[in-house]
Amino acid sequence: MYVIIVGGGKVGYYLCRTLLAEGHEVLIVEKNEAKCERLEEELGSICLRGDGCETATLAEAGTGRADMLIAATNEDEDNLVSCQLAKYKFKVRRTIALINNPENETVFKKLGIDVTVSSTNLVLEHIEQEVPTHHLMHLLKLEESGLEIVEVRIPGHSSVAGRRVRDLNLPQGAVLALVIRKDQRPMIPAPDTVLEAEDQVLAVTSHELEDALRLTLTGQRVERHGN
Repeated sequence: MYVIIVGGGKVGYYLCRTLLAEGHEVLIVEKNEAKCERLEEELGSICLRGDGCETATLAEAGTGRADMLIAATNEDEDNLVSCQLAKYKFKVRRTIALINNPENETVFKKLGIDVTVSSTNLVLEHIEQEVPTHHLMHLLKLEESGLEIVEVRIPGHSSVAGRRVRDLNLPQGAVLALVIRKDQRPMIPAPDTVLEAEDQVLAVTSHELEDALRLTLTGQRVERHGN
């Protein structure tokens, strides 16, 4: 697989090193001459000096034959432009953009970027996992369908504790896929399954229905972290 990484900072460096070790063909596009020299000293001839937001540079990088472009600079605007050029000018099948400001994630999605990675949101979700005050954690985004798999912990004060699944007023389109009891016993919920306090529920829902699902299962409204 041929992967182009725009941005030769720490993220680009470690991505490149890992992908090379896995046997992929990788090229880093980096504007800074000193960074390019350091990258080539450590990793070999894998760096093209140039602006990943410019069509000429991406053409020189052979973007037309790339399987994936990863934009990993410190500037969200540059990452967006690089991914859009790759996707719409060079027809790259998969584009991934690092997002430094989580408020930009929705915009990137609307503009056609295949995958967005917000380091801020990743850290926040790990914090929520360790200190579960928000009760809902993202597990996986199903990019093609626009759905997400989320984990919801049923707090002891929730009104759904002790109620059957069939009696829940779930948002239309949200599906409960798995219930894990406190003893770690998993079960596929049936209409007569009774939810218990501290159950971990895996659900499939859309991004738009997350708040409604959280409210139904936990009784809490929680402000989003820039999503």
